[in-house]
Amino acid sequence: MKLQALLKKYSNQLTGLSALLILIAYSGKYLLNSYFLWAFALLLATFIGLVPIAFQAVQALKFKQVSIELLVSIAVIAALFIQEYEESAIVTFLFAFGAFLEKKTLEKTRSSIKSLTEITPSTALRISGEVIDIDDVKINDELLVKTGAQVPVDGSIYEGAGFVNESSISGESAEIKKGVGDKVFAGTLLENGSLLIQAEKVGEDTTFGKIIELVEEAQDTKSSAEKFIDRFAKYYTPSVLVLSFLIFIVSQDIKLAITLLVLGCPGALVIGPPVSNVAGIGNGAKKGILIKGGNIMTNFSQTDLLLFDKTGTLTKGKTQVSITKNYGASTELINQVAMLESQSDHPLAKAIIDEIGEFTKVPLQNIEVIKGQGISADHLLIGNEKLLENHQIFLNAQQKNDLMKLQKHGLSTVLIADDKVRLLYGITDEIRPNVKETLTRLKKQGIKELIMLTGDNESTAQSIAQQVGISQVYANLLPEDKAKIVQDYKLAGKKVAFIGDGINDSPSIALADVGIAMSSGTDIAIETSDIVLMSSNFDNLSYAHSLAKSTRKNMRQNILIALFVVIFLLSGLILGNSSGFIGQYVNMATGMFVHEASILLVILNAMRLIPHKKILSKNFTVAND
Repeated sequence: MKLQALLKKYSNQLTGLSALLILIAYSGKYLLNSYFLWAFALLLATFIGLVPIAFQAVQALKFKQVSIELLVSIAVIAALFIQEYEESAIVTFLFAFGAFLEKKTLEKTRSSIKSLTEITPSTALRISGEVIDIDDVKINDELLVKTGAQVPVDGSIYEGAGFVNESSISGESAEIKKGVGDKVFAGTLLENGSLLIQAEKVGEDTTFGKIIELVEEAQDTKSSAEKFIDRFAKYYTPSVLVLSFLIFIVSQDIKLAITLLVLGCPGALVIGPPVSNVAGIGNGAKKGILIKGGNIMTNFSQTDLLLFDKTGTLTKGKTQVSITKNYGASTELINQVAMLESQSDHPLAKAIIDEIGEFTKVPLQNIEVIKGQGISADHLLIGNEKLLENHQIFLNAQQKNDLMKLQKHGLSTVLIADDKVRLLYGITDEIRPNVKETLTRLKKQGIKELIMLTGDNESTAQSIAQQVGISQVYANLLPEDKAKIVQDYKLAGKKVAFIGDGINDSPSIALADVGIAMSSGTDIAIETSDIVLMSSNFDNLSYAHSLAKSTRKNMRQNILIALFVVIFLLSGLILGNSSGFIGQYVNMATGMFVHEASILLVILNAMRLIPHKKILSKNFTVAND
């Protein structure tokens, strides 16, 4: 392990020394006419370059893997055996230099995760003025955040106000006004103001910490193309070794055999798909789009059906009561309604509480949440018409008419009853900006069907669907109903993506080929979904789809480049050998040079994904590959 660490630590210096020795060798040959200096310098350069390559080959063999390093090591040792010092030195140098360039360019493709880790808060400020290390912050600690400082933890503001830049979380640079009671997140920047916050999540448990962890894990998650290449290389590389041995046995031409070893190295083929995956995922991270692996990229690029939740997805989820119909509700009953709704996190419940405002707390018993219908306690019922009917409470003609009018205008409705219907709330939920444009764009990008699944009533659902351009709607659904629809479409052969709020829709998100959580940032969203859109910008959905398609296309391009190079070199070897051409052009050194050039080519091709902005063009044109 010490040797491995030393070789890794000084790899750049060893590569530089190898280059210097090759330069000395040629100087000795052509300037000093010294064969000894030429041979000695090349042998030393070969040895310096071969040690780390051979070490990697041995390490791979311990895990029963026949690696590219093994092919190169055998070829170099054989070249030394037949005194081809020039080729052995050049091959080892090019292999080491190629590894150096790969490392540098791969660091560039991983720039997104690097930039994230660089802005991770390292210190926090106690309200006493004491600066402490971020690792020393505990839950419930009270911290001060000044203008221009990073928020060190996830927490709640209990004093102060200011404008916070949450681009590290959402990818959006717009400043958000924050005040007492609002949540703030680690890694965000207080542009103006002063905040006193109480820590709720610290360290790796913060939203920012989870984002970094997810991006790191995602960049190591393999796509189907990568898994195929791994399987291919597992059999291809030993096959090249066996073929080379057979050629030597038949032809007795060791130079031909070792040249085949070098030319048959699938370097670009192995690295091409993963580097595309890394670059694509990194690009998404910059936009606040967390894609959990290359397999998700592939699946989303092939999606032909998108299923949408309504509340909190197509709409903002910021509900408010627009119309109240009172049919004889007492103050006591309204207090009971507020008390009962305070037990729920549903957006409609929050809207009713906001509408009621201050209320007197009253005791309630036998509280029961009834899925798809509402909530009850003692004699009080809050929910839809089905809930009331199941308790033998029916609307009169006027109430039915009021209910239909509200639903026809796209309002969500909540009925309140004890022994009779006492209240009817009409609740609005604003549609997210650019939803219709985004859905149109998704169709142009290759999504064939867009369908809404909602627990809301049919009239409201149809009204919203019409406004955003969705033609097919399933309404009055329970969470299990949504999950069944997802399953049915999958069984019908559809490639299904489901986008919801990440909480009530978690069964559907988990079942879909691609589960997407919209603008949530909650633990369950991050854990359950395949893609998390941290921003409230609905455009990011079409951007994510475009990025997935471009990443998949880039992977395929890299595979084709790699295959072309291998076929070209092997063909050149075969044709050259038959025509006496091999000694001049297709040899170990030139073969290794072309291989390293092809590796750099696929990396540079993948790097085109880093500034991917195709979706932002005027016409939103995306190749349908």
